[in-house]
Amino acid sequence: MTTATPAAPSKGTPFRGRIRGKVLLLLCFMYAISYIDRTNISTALPHITEEFGFTETTAGLIVSAFSLPYALLQVFGGTISEKFGPRRALFVITVLWGVATLWTGLAVGFWTLFAARLLLGLTEAAAFPSATQAMSRWIPRDRNGFAQGVVHSAARLGNAVAPLLVAYFIALSGWRLAFFATAALSVAWAVVWFVFFRDRPEAAKGIGRAELAELPPVETRATRPPVPWRQMAKQILPVTFVDFGYGWTLWVFLTWIPTFLSSTYDLEISSFAWFTSGVLLAGVVGDTVGGMLSDRIIHRGGDSRNARRTILVIGLGGSLLCLLPLVFGQGLAVATVSLALSFFFLELCNANLWAIPMDVAPQWSGTASGFMNTGFGIAGVVSPIVFGVLIDASGWQLPFGLSCVLLAAAAVVAWVMKPQRLTVTDGRLEVGTPAAERPAS
Repeated sequence: MTTATPAAPSKGTPFRGRIRGKVLLLLCFMYAISYIDRTNISTALPHITEEFGFTETTAGLIVSAFSLPYALLQVFGGTISEKFGPRRALFVITVLWGVATLWTGLAVGFWTLFAARLLLGLTEAAAFPSATQAMSRWIPRDRNGFAQGVVHSAARLGNAVAPLLVAYFIALSGWRLAFFATAALSVAWAVVWFVFFRDRPEAAKGIGRAELAELPPVETRATRPPVPWRQMAKQILPVTFVDFGYGWTLWVFLTWIPTFLSSTYDLEISSFAWFTSGVLLAGVVGDTVGGMLSDRIIHRGGDSRNARRTILVIGLGGSLLCLLPLVFGQGLAVATVSLALSFFFLELCNANLWAIPMDVAPQWSGTASGFMNTGFGIAGVVSPIVFGVLIDASGWQLPFGLSCVLLAAAAVVAWVMKPQRLTVTDGRLEVGTPAAERPAS
């Protein structure tokens, strides 16, 4: 039996020596693999475009195919994990997206690529809401920001690794091998997850009473109250718009930066893969720092609403300012530094966006996070297509400028929004300001 001394409020509930630390590590691998699978096409895109003779607009359509079902099924994906549990949900989801990635490597033209990306978006739609549901069961509420920051920093590490990994496989045996290899990674993770994870912490092997006491209670299907859709929409809709502005710019980075570097500065794949990875690595730091900063504000006595939106405004505003040099055109060194700094600030937002549904609707965190992430999915549909059309029509400056405008709009909404916590007590829905979450002492 393990024992633990409650942590001081200023430091937050600990992860070391806890089963939840292993759960978080396993989720980190899933987030990384997820982003390798959804962004590997960006590095392979110049080769795919050359093989099939696609325009930039056509390439944008292929990339956007992922986001159409991803956007439409976010809320439904969140309810899946609440109904069946994150253990079974994530196992099935990950196996299916491995199949979609394999199919991408077998594509013979536009329609097979488009269909494979549709299937990938369909299967990944429920992944992060299901993971958020898993975290709501296994992560103390005072560490929501930290946990979301860590898993999303792993996602950005997947972003950063993907260009180098795909470039290696392309040099080894062509672009198709990259998709076969990453498909195998997805299926392997699914097997490990199903063997190790348990939906209810008390069913986990080796967990002690001290750790169970630190975790929030788990609602069952029988005890969980119905979703308060109207009140949830009122609280989460502004966050969804902010997530759209964030997602628009993120998809620019994930989809077009390799093409921007290779076409603007005439770089070979071995060169632009390193530059792209360097830019995306900045996001790893941003994700981790963003979650830790907001949790630190809460531990020092601030409320979660102000903590989250403060970091959101800093992140969106900083990303905008650092992206401005690209609007006016710059040399390779300035462009790379500007992109890296912009991505760092942008990723300060990610953990805080995902922590808000956990703060606001702890009893329906899967559904609430799916609602919020619909904004990201819609951005993923629109951003690659519009960006590609604008590149074909006018070059790179105008689409970067449009991204700056959307970042500014998202920052304004982030500053004025005031999401409040939804809870049901004795059958009555209560709406109130999220208070500072502190571990029990």
